[in-house]
Amino acid sequence: MDGERAKFAELEKLIAEHKDQPGALMPVLQGAQNIFGCVSEDVQKCIAEGLGVTLSEVYGVATFYAQFSLHPKGKYLISVCLGTACYVKGSQHILDKLSQVLNIAAGETTPDGLFTLEATRCLGACGLAPVMMINGKVYGRLTPDQIPGIIDEYKKAEAGEAAQ
Repeated sequence: MDGERAKFAELEKLIAEHKDQPGALMPVLQGAQNIFGCVSEDVQKCIAEGLGVTLSEVYGVATFYAQFSLHPKGKYLISVCLGTACYVKGSQHILDKLSQVLNIAAGETTPDGLFTLEATRCLGACGLAPVMMINGKVYGRLTPDQIPGIIDEYKKAEAGEAAQ
């Protein structure tokens, strides 16, 4: 819990730095996202109280911009392209298989905090369709049959780290 307390102390310092500036909410939300990895309800309440704005205003901004997440993201962010080129080549089947293998829906994070699954628009690799990206690493010309092996590699890497 001391780590959490330290994060809130850092947030309070950030709020104090921006408190009297016009438009302070955006930089404070961005800072909070960096500190906590998301802007949970407790974080939003702290920001609202610190800046003297309503909780609904903080929530409205946090949910309007895609850069903010209300829930923690997993260690591995999996983005599946559903843009036109990828969709035509079967990216929905890739997303469905990932959802099945990870037992989560798009927009969710696995209970162990390892994987977050997102459906996105164009990832800029249309020639490799269908495409997914895991923490910036591009996987192209995918088939649903490849998905379990790719996920297993990340799980094995985690098991190796845990053993050390």
